[in-house]
Amino acid sequence: MQQIEFQLNGEYVELNQLLKMVGLCDSGGAGKAMVAEGVVSVDSQLELRKTAKIRSGAVVTLGDVQISVVASGVGSAELGASAVGAAG
Repeated sequence: MQQIEFQLNGEYVELNQLLKMVGLCDSGGAGKAMVAEGVVSVDSQLELRKTAKIRSGAVVTLGDVQISVVASGVGSAELGASAVGAAG
C-alpha cells in the first residue's frame, strides 16, 4: 500500500481538494466524482460527502493509497499544504 503524508495548513481541507492536492486526480471535480463513486474511505468508513471536512489525524483511503493527514509542523517536514509520498 502506498503511504502519503499530507501536511495540513489550517483547520481542515475538503475531501475532493485533498485528493487533488496529493495528485490522485487532476481537479476538484474529478475528486468529487471519485467520492461519488464510493471508492473513498475516511477513518475506515465509506465517505460519500464530496466536500467532507478532513482534519488532522484523519486517514483517507482510496484503493491501495492511504493518506495520513497531519497538522503542519508535525511529521517528516514542514511543507505547508503539501504531500510527501513514500512507496510501501
